[in-house]
Amino acid sequence: MRQSVAENLIRALAALLFFGIGLPVIAAEGERIQVVHAGTLLAVPGERPAERMTVVLEGNRVTRVAEGFLDPEAVAPGAQLIDLSDQFVLPGLMDMHVHLLVEIGPDARGRALRDSTSFTAMRGVRNAHRTLQAGFTTVRDLGGNPEAIYAIRDAVARGYIHGPRIHAAGSPLAATGGHGDVDGMKSELLDLWTPKTICDGALACRRAVRYAIKHGADWIKITATGGVLSDTGTGLGQQMTDDELEEIVATAHNLGVKVAAHAHGTQGVNAGLRAGVDTIEHGSFLDRDSVRLFKQNDAHFVPTLMPGHFIPAQMVGNPFFTPEIVAKANRASLAAKQSFRMALDGGVKIAFGTDTGVTPHGDNAMEFELMVAEGMSEMDALRSATVTTAALLGVEKKLGTIEPGKLADLIAVAGDPLMDITELQRVQTVIANGAVVKRP
Repeated sequence: MRQSVAENLIRALAALLFFGIGLPVIAAEGERIQVVHAGTLLAVPGERPAERMTVVLEGNRVTRVAEGFLDPEAVAPGAQLIDLSDQFVLPGLMDMHVHLLVEIGPDARGRALRDSTSFTAMRGVRNAHRTLQAGFTTVRDLGGNPEAIYAIRDAVARGYIHGPRIHAAGSPLAATGGHGDVDGMKSELLDLWTPKTICDGALACRRAVRYAIKHGADWIKITATGGVLSDTGTGLGQQMTDDELEEIVATAHNLGVKVAAHAHGTQGVNAGLRAGVDTIEHGSFLDRDSVRLFKQNDAHFVPTLMPGHFIPAQMVGNPFFTPEIVAKANRASLAAKQSFRMALDGGVKIAFGTDTGVTPHGDNAMEFELMVAEGMSEMDALRSATVTTAALLGVEKKLGTIEPGKLADLIAVAGDPLMDITELQRVQTVIANGAVVKRP
């Protein structure tokens, strides 16, 4: 793929930024051997943690997990010790719903008018860094300027910049006038900024899927229903028709790409599940049929509780939140907790996701606290952000646990998150792809 202006800028500016202040770049580091002493190790979330363990890393892979604190020189001459003997070590966390290019604030609409694609990418680089420092070594970005987010994704993968591993969707597929289309601007700007993934009718949506994948989408994101943050009074009900949803899913799956469906209203959630989507995002208004369809189709639920918890307190005096947005936010936030409990009680597979970008980057781990408050155990919450998310992405052979052969993504905290889940809001150490990127 030909390099864009944005990608070239990212390579140059990010190198100056991060090399200039001495931060390491994530990259496989040959056969360098590192020996991690873990005071407590939760190698496989869902299984019992073990005390006084050693994890051996060669390059960017885990090669050995052993009992006791092994002498680095006995493991290999010149092996480097990473002493986490007083910390709780677990796999790198994964967030399945972020928007790295944006962060909602009073001037968000003004920034959209002023900021170039290249500057938007620079902001995304900063947000990616914050996310990684918070212990999230893999994310799924579900909606943002395609050129900017694909450039950041590729720059991280090539070791040019410092950030989590990114699975990116680019522009969402949406109905004309629906959530995911441009809103709140004068007509000339609406026409100019309408994404090429806006589609009406099954054939147009088939073309949009192929267009998105051609231009680099790892996932297809669709907005099956209205959304809270659209500056319109079109509600939270179904907006894409059943035949459009079915065509999108069939086309994406035929090309080997999975589909994530933004869906709040019950009818849209269930229509998406009947069409065969792989994940439902938000799912504010589930019913019993939703639970049945989740299990019938082996789909994952990404509940994103944080916006519903934090947005109501942020709306007062903030010009971003128009009366239309406020009305929808209040409805969705009241229903989201009940839907989460319904999915949990019904045995639906719940994957960790935050909708960060609506909330501040780097605060992702606060979602764990909300999940536990609504009845999920601490262990299941950890599993939702490791083992479950790895399966959702189809990378369970590479990520999600600390086992020989897996990529070396590890984090550490001072206390026991199985006793106090808020420990994950205070990550002390981050090792991503074999590189130590954060230490106390």
